[in-house]
Amino acid sequence: MARPQTRPLSPHLTIWKWGPHMALSILHRATGVGLAVVGALGLVWWLTAAASGAEYYAFFLKQATSWYGYVVMIGITWAFFQHMFSGLRHFVLDIGAGYELKTNKSWSLVVPVLSIFTTAAIWLSIFSGKL
Repeated sequence: MARPQTRPLSPHLTIWKWGPHMALSILHRATGVGLAVVGALGLVWWLTAAASGAEYYAFFLKQATSWYGYVVMIGITWAFFQHMFSGLRHFVLDIGAGYELKTNKSWSLVVPVLSIFTTAAIWLSIFSGKL
C-alpha cells in the first residue's frame, strides 16, 4: 500500500528551537538515572563493608572520605537537588501553572542555580563543622 505524499511529518528535534526547558528536562532524566545507579552502588558497597567486618569498613570509610569520595558525594548531592527542584517544577506544570513562555524559561534557569546554591550551602556547612 502506497503512502500519500501529503501526509504531515512528525515533529522531531531538527524543527524545534532549543530552550532551557528542554535541556532541564534531559538533565532531570539524567540525574534520576545517575542517582539510581550511583546511589544503589554506593548503598550496596556500604552494606557490604558493614557486613564484612571492621577492617573492610575502615577501608570503605577511607575511600569515602578521600578527595574523590567527596567529589562523588558532592555530585550525588547536586544531582539530588537538581532532580528535586526540577521535579517540583514539573509538579507545578502538571497542575497547569507555569506554561507561559517567560515563566517557563525563568524557572528553567532558576532550577540549576538553586541546586548549585543548595549543594554549596550544605557542603560548606559540612566542611566548616557546623552541621
